[in-house]
Amino acid sequence: MPIEKVWIIEGCTACEVCVDICPEVFDLPDDTAIVKEGVNYDDFAEEIKEAADSCPVEVIKYE
Repeated sequence: MPIEKVWIIEGCTACEVCVDICPEVFDLPDDTAIVKEGVNYDDFAEEIKEAADSCPVEVIKYE
């Protein structure tokens, strides 16, 4: 099933795990990680799932 949407809910601790795993999708410009726009998320499906599973506060969501 393709990943069409990725978002981060409130509670990010800016640990940078998601950026380390998938810098093509995630960025940390300030105190909270963001999801980059205009990315074909399905191209990075495995990395997105790994980032979500590795997030210590479980704030990365996708569908």
